[in-house]
Amino acid sequence: MNTELIWGASFFSGSLAQLIARLSGLPSVVLLLAVGLLVGQAGLDLVQPEALGGGLEPLVGLLVSLVLFDGGLNLRLAGRELQRTVIQLVLVRSLLGLVGGAVLAHEFAGLSWPLAWVFGAIALATGPTVISPMVKQMRLQAPLARVLEAEGLILEPAAAVLALLLLQLALGDLAHWQAVAGLLLLRLGGGAVLGALGGWLLVLLLERLPADADGLKLQLSLGVLFLLVAGTQALLPEGGFPAAVMAGVVVGLRLDQQAGQLDVLIAQLAQLAITVLFPLLAADLSWSELSPLGWGGVVAVLCLMVYRWLVVQASGLGLSHLNWRDKLLLSWVAPRGIVTAAVASLFALKLDAAGLSGGGTLKGLVFLTILITVGVQGFTAPLLAQRLGLTEDLPSEAALDAAAGLAAGLEQQPGGEQIGALQAAE
Repeated sequence: MNTELIWGASFFSGSLAQLIARLSGLPSVVLLLAVGLLVGQAGLDLVQPEALGGGLEPLVGLLVSLVLFDGGLNLRLAGRELQRTVIQLVLVRSLLGLVGGAVLAHEFAGLSWPLAWVFGAIALATGPTVISPMVKQMRLQAPLARVLEAEGLILEPAAAVLALLLLQLALGDLAHWQAVAGLLLLRLGGGAVLGALGGWLLVLLLERLPADADGLKLQLSLGVLFLLVAGTQALLPEGGFPAAVMAGVVVGLRLDQQAGQLDVLIAQLAQLAITVLFPLLAADLSWSELSPLGWGGVVAVLCLMVYRWLVVQASGLGLSHLNWRDKLLLSWVAPRGIVTAAVASLFALKLDAAGLSGGGTLKGLVFLTILITVGVQGFTAPLLAQRLGLTEDLPSEAALDAAAGLAAGLEQQPGGEQIGALQAAE
């Protein structure tokens, strides 16, 4: 199958899954994953990502950075309570999640300890590629939605960097754990600093463009972002992801309400990236990589999902504003997505190239984690949020009719009368 057909089939299958999700109300992330399995090696074998060769990895990295940039662009953590919640969740989960994931992978899935630690790091990532569509579809209340999105934005790049360093430790490229800690701080901190500088430069450029130059603003944003990510990756391997997040945060905070149409265009492109990447990476999974895991792999993933409840309970200590309903929902929503799949596929290739066994088992366990978390949580999380009363209410038909009538009336009035109508409506 030539590369044009692979990309064409990936775009079509992803867009078809989004259409079905829109018409049926089913979770889009679940359908994207299912379509990828159907057209890939586990199904009809119509899409073969390995035929794309070495060009797939950098393209996936750039598209993922676009999703992370979009997440950072819209990240707002106003209020000390919200900030403290995110910080505690990230710090506690970084430690307990890493240890718990490694122990479960070793005990139930049979991974060696070096690779079990790699899995524990990979499994930390719960990024915006799956979290954002899920919280939007379930209409989750804003504070909880922001906590989940912020957790993913912070831990996804951190997990990618940590997993790469632990893989280098397993391969013998790093001598000891102290080297892992030092390089982790260097790459995360260096990536964040470069991202902040790139975001600041982008803001200076965007502020000098006229308000109606949305197309040029989009092109300039993508150009600066992709150059920033590629340059950071060359200097600090895997440092491009934290750079993308920080650049988005800086641009979002500096431009604030002035971003205008740029936010909408970036969000649409980020959604397009999710639509094509999720089926493409899922198509790379074969049942032969899952079957050796047996029930041990399933038990490991299910225990990992339950273990998150303990992690969230520990993270919520001292946070009086989080009640048991909030903690229950936060503990249940932790799907893994594109970065997890991309990192696992890359690591399996590196392990095979180094002549070490276990790469296929690691990849199979990671994809099994994606399949179970996305499938189970994608269907159940909206129902759970609704039962717990943690969803935003849809506007009533009367309110929608009144808003539509007001808008129609404003369109028919001159500017001065519009102001009067607005004041009267208020």
